Amino acid sequence: MATTEFKESIDKALHDANLSGALGRFSEAYAVARAKAYEGIDFEALRGRIAAIKGYAAEHMDELAAQFTKSAEARGAKVFRANSPQQVKEYIANLCREKGVKRIVKSKSMATEEIHLNKHLQAQGVQVNETDLGEWIIQLAGQTPSHMVMPAIHMTRDEVADLFSKEVNERLTNDIPKLVKVARKELREKFLQADMGISGGNMAIAETGTIALVTNEGNARLTTSLPRIHVAVVGLEKLIPTWADAAPILVALPKSATSQQLTSYVSLITGPTQNDDGSMKEMHIILMDNRRTEMARDPIFKQALQCIRCASCLNVCPVYRLVGGHVFGKVYTGGIGTILTAWFDELKKSEDIQGLCIQCGNCKQVCPGQIDIPALILEIRRRLAKEQGQGPVQKAIFTVVNNRKLFHAMLRTASKTQGLVGAKDGFIRHLPLFLSGLADFRSLPAIADKPFRDVFDTIRQPALQKKVAFYSGCLIDFAYPEMGEKLVRLFNKAGYNVTFPKEQTCCGAPARYNGAYEVAAGNATDNIKALLSDDVEYVISACPTCTGALKHEFIETYESLGQRDMLPKARRLATKTVDFSTFVKQLVDEGKLSFKEGQTLGSITYHDSCHLKRTLHAEKEPRELLTKAGYEIKEMFECDMCCGMGGSYSLKFPEISKPMLTRKLANIKATGTSTVAMDCPGCVMQIKGGFDKDGTRVTVKHTVELLADQLK
Repeated sequence: MATTEFKESIDKALHDANLSGALGRFSEAYAVARAKAYEGIDFEALRGRIAAIKGYAAEHMDELAAQFTKSAEARGAKVFRANSPQQVKEYIANLCREKGVKRIVKSKSMATEEIHLNKHLQAQGVQVNETDLGEWIIQLAGQTPSHMVMPAIHMTRDEVADLFSKEVNERLTNDIPKLVKVARKELREKFLQADMGISGGNMAIAETGTIALVTNEGNARLTTSLPRIHVAVVGLEKLIPTWADAAPILVALPKSATSQQLTSYVSLITGPTQNDDGSMKEMHIILMDNRRTEMARDPIFKQALQCIRCASCLNVCPVYRLVGGHVFGKVYTGGIGTILTAWFDELKKSEDIQGLCIQCGNCKQVCPGQIDIPALILEIRRRLAKEQGQGPVQKAIFTVVNNRKLFHAMLRTASKTQGLVGAKDGFIRHLPLFLSGLADFRSLPAIADKPFRDVFDTIRQPALQKKVAFYSGCLIDFAYPEMGEKLVRLFNKAGYNVTFPKEQTCCGAPARYNGAYEVAAGNATDNIKALLSDDVEYVISACPTCTGALKHEFIETYESLGQRDMLPKARRLATKTVDFSTFVKQLVDEGKLSFKEGQTLGSITYHDSCHLKRTLHAEKEPRELLTKAGYEIKEMFECDMCCGMGGSYSLKFPEISKPMLTRKLANIKATGTSTVAMDCPGCVMQIKGGFDKDGTRVTVKHTVELLADQLK
C-alpha cells in the first residue's frame, strides 16, 4: 500500500497541467520520430547485438575492468576502482585538496547524481557548476533530474526564465534562443575559470582504455579539454570489450533517447592531452561499483546492466508521462529507475515507486538493451513481499481468491445482493463510503445472475471427437458469461467440443503482480490439475492476461520459487494454450471456419490489449479476422496504449487509471466509429464502464462477440 506522502505527490503531479502537457506532447512526438529514426534498420537484430555485448560485459566485469585499467594507465591516465559511493567522493575531495582545486565544471553524469557528488564537494568549499543546459537549470532550481536524458523536461520556459533572471539579476523574457544565449555566456566564464572538469562516460572501452561521451551540446568537450584536470566517473556497467562493440550502441543511443539519427558530438578520450603551456593534463578515471558487481552475480537482475541509459522506457511509459520522474523515481526515473534504485540505493527505497508500473510492457518493446523491465519490477515486488510479508488486507484478499469454493460462493452471494448498491442495466454505478472512488470515473460491471460455469451446463453441444478446454478467467465467468457462450458456439461450428473444467480458478496474475508468488503458485497448481485432467488438444482463453499466465507465468513462478516438481506439467499446459484470436485465425486458415460472404458491416476501431500485443504477439490476427467478417477497421491514435485497467492497478491507483482511460476514450471517439473491439475482458470492463459513466453511446465488444454472429 502506497504511503500517504507518496499518494499526495501523485495527486500534485496529476494536477500540474504544465507537467502533463509537456510530457504528453513529448511522448506523442517521440513515438512518431523514433519510428522514423529507425526506418531501414532491423531493430530486433540491433538490440540483440547490444544485449549480447552488454551481457558479456556483465559476466566479465572484473576481467574487463582490469583490462581497461591496464590500457588506460599505459596511455597516461590514472584509474581508481571504487567499491562505494563514499570512496568516489573521498577520492575526488582529496584530489581537490591536493591540487588546490576551487572551481569545478561538470558535464552531464548520472553516476555523479547517483552518489550526490555535488553536495559532498560543496560541503568541502568547492564551487561546482553543472554545464549541461538541463542539469544547470535544475541545479539553479535546487531539484533532481526528472528524466535521465532531459533532466528539466518538467519545467516550462517561464519557470526557466525566472531562474535565469535571478541568476543574472536581470528580468528576462521566455524567449528560448535568448535564454540559451544567456546560459552560454554565463557558463563560458565558468569553463575558463575551472580548475577541474568532471564527466561521466557512456562507454568505457577496455581494449584501449577509451572513454566515450555522447552529447548534443558540446559542453562535455569543454569540460574535458579546458581545465587542467579531468575526472571521469564511470559505472562498471559502462565497460565494453572492444571498439567494434561501441558501434551498435552509437547507432541505437540517439535514436532511442531523442529520436535523432545521429547525436551532435561523440568524444573519444584515450589518455590525457597537453595543456596550453605544454604540460600534460591529469586524467583520472574512477570505475564505480556501488553494487554493480553484486548485480552482475544475480541471475535475474544482471540483465539490468544491459541498460545504455537512453531513457526510451520513460518516453513510452503511460504512467511516467502523467506523473513525471520526481514521482516515478529517485535519482534514476521510470521503470529502469525503479530497478536501479532498488540496487544502487536499497530495496526499501523502491517500495513506493515500483507500484507505479502498470505492467503494460511498452518499455520492454522499445528497450535497445533487450531488458525485460516489467519482469524485473515483478521480481522486486516478490523480494519486497518476501522481506516484509503481505499486509493484512492483501493477505485476506488472496486467502479468499485462492480458496476457489469460498471465492465463487462469495461472488454468487454478491450477485444476489448487488441491487442494494444500485446495480442496474448490467452496471454498478455507485459504491458507498470509502469504496466510492472505485466507481467514480467508470461504472463497474454487475455480477451476472448466472455465472458462465452454470450457463455452460445448459449449452447443448454436438457430439464431436475433437475437444478444447476453455479457461474463462474470472471476468468472463462471473461478469460476462455471454462471451463464453459465443465462444462455445463458435468452436462447435469449427468441429470442436468445448469442455469447461469446473475446478479452474483465478489465474494468479493478481497475486503475482503484487509479489505474492506463493499464492500465484497455488493458483497455478490448481489450474494445471483442472485443465490437464481431460484429454484436450488445446486450452483456449479469451483473456490475454490469463493466457499469458497459463503460457508463461506458471513456469516463471515455479522457477522463481524453485518448485521444479510442477515444471513439466506447467510446460505441457503452455504448449496447449492458445489465445482466442490466434486459434480462430488458425481455424479460418484451415477452412474449418468461414464468415458470411459479401457483408459490409460498417467501420469499427480496435484497441490492442497490452498482454495480447506485447506478451502473446497477436496484433494482426484479430484485425484480419474482423476484416474477414465484414468490418472496416479505422485505426485509432495510440491504439496499443494501455487503457489504465491493469487488473488490480485501477483499484490501487484509480487517480492514475482515470486519466489513462479518459485519453483512451477520447482516441476512440476521434475515429468517429460507434463500436470498439478488443480481446481482453478487463479492457472491456474499463472502457465499457468509462463510456457508461461518460454517457457516450459507443458499443464496446470482445472480438468473440463480433465474430460469432458472422459465421456461416
